[in-house]
Amino acid sequence: MLKLNKIYNGKCENLFKKIDSKSIDLIFLDPPYFLQLNKKLTRPNHSIVKGVEQDWDKFDSFSSYDSFTFNYLNECKRVLKDNGSLWIIGSYHNIFRIGTILQNLDFWILNDVIWSKSNPLPNFRATRLTNAHETLIWCSKSKKSKYKFNYHALKTANEDTQERSIWNFPICSGKERIKDKNNKTAHPTQKPLSLMKKIITQCSNSDDLILEPFAGTGSFCAAAKNLRRKYIGFEEDKNYVNLAKKRLSKIKTTNKINIEPLEKDLPKKKIPFGNLIHEGYLEPGDKLYNNKKTTKAIILADGSIKIDGNRGSIHKVAAIVNKTSSFNGWDYWHYKNKNKELESIDELRKKLRNRT
Repeated sequence: MLKLNKIYNGKCENLFKKIDSKSIDLIFLDPPYFLQLNKKLTRPNHSIVKGVEQDWDKFDSFSSYDSFTFNYLNECKRVLKDNGSLWIIGSYHNIFRIGTILQNLDFWILNDVIWSKSNPLPNFRATRLTNAHETLIWCSKSKKSKYKFNYHALKTANEDTQERSIWNFPICSGKERIKDKNNKTAHPTQKPLSLMKKIITQCSNSDDLILEPFAGTGSFCAAAKNLRRKYIGFEEDKNYVNLAKKRLSKIKTTNKINIEPLEKDLPKKKIPFGNLIHEGYLEPGDKLYNNKKTTKAIILADGSIKIDGNRGSIHKVAAIVNKTSSFNGWDYWHYKNKNKELESIDELRKKLRNRT
């Protein structure tokens, strides 16, 4: 296994071999887009727009690009933990091909997210719409994965409104834009730290291990270090690696107490209702009620409950009473506490969780 908190120089297909299977919590991919540019782009004043001209974005055909994509995604499948998440970003040039390959590899697509750019590059030729967004795909390793999703943290940060799949961030500019030794833009597709931090905050917790296989100047690794995550980056271009290392050396790590997840987003230990009886929080023969005391059930010794000849779990009996196919019994049923007041059985479950 490679040492952590470092960006490695080399081809990702070789470096992947040095990563242990099922060891990574979160992967972010910013692969070549295969833009297929064949003409110089000029502004109205005839100055040249510097686009993506590097060899790493050039492929012989769609077939060779698809093969390249399949190979690195297949390795991502191997190194990702069963409950890990993968994010990948692209444009209309490549994102649809990537989506097909993800599904062919049995990744489970959770969302596509639109990164809406508040300051996009204009369409200087006036032959198409201004391309003002890029698309991200968020997926889990399989349909059964119990992936991390810090839903409540996102909602709180969004002024208590459920987060949506359109995110507004400007492209990199000013001091955030990494420059080379000639004070020119170092990397043509550098991603903003604000976008990177949002992904990390959404899908990981402190000390998780993050992988950035196409690190460039290390935007995702920089965000990971700032948010107290462990990271590994791959980058084939040595100049980019040197710039990324210099950048990372200046990144400050946030105090751990300031990035603790909301309690609601922490994984909960499963507590069967029967454990409340076995641990003495409730006794066989005790009664359960709905919050209006219009429904009353009897607790049996095996952890089931009974009402009007119907016997089953707290969920099954609640569903029967409410004439639905399913119902959350933890929310529905209440017991009488020491003060003879109704209290949710979920409060007893919380007490038992805290003990264990």
